[in-house]
Amino acid sequence: MTGRIVLFVFAFVVWALLSWVPDTQHLVVGVFIAAFVALMTGDLFVQRPHILPNLVRYLRFCFHYVPVFVWECLKANFDVAYRVVHPRLPIKPGIVKVKTELTSDVALTFLANSITLTPGTMTVDIDKDQGVLYIHWIDAETVDTAEATKAVAGRFEPILKKIFE
Repeated sequence: MTGRIVLFVFAFVVWALLSWVPDTQHLVVGVFIAAFVALMTGDLFVQRPHILPNLVRYLRFCFHYVPVFVWECLKANFDVAYRVVHPRLPIKPGIVKVKTELTSDVALTFLANSITLTPGTMTVDIDKDQGVLYIHWIDAETVDTAEATKAVAGRFEPILKKIFE
């Protein structure tokens, strides 16, 4: 129930900001739309509402995760560009197993998306029960799970653990 309330408030605020005509007609429609959205998808949105008001998590996301993600993305872009223009195209593609300590759905989704949005890697599958991600890597340097975890997810996982766990 708390998740539906949080989603209702969030959806109403987004509606009010997007329509930004502070009259009664728009606000009443916004209440109905937000209530409909909260009713239909409230159980999918917020599983743990107690972490939402924590300001430190937002600051970590903005000032720690985002710069690390942008840096890793830039490095990976240059790496993939080098591989494309290299005469012998030095790639050794493969699917590696990455073990993670993250347990929440949001944390796993952020980790999988961070890996996928970094060029040269793509999340193929997630096994939440075992805490394993299967990653397609453009240059599989190793098939050892520990080394692959360090190389592929090593920069993202500790930050995401502090934010979402």
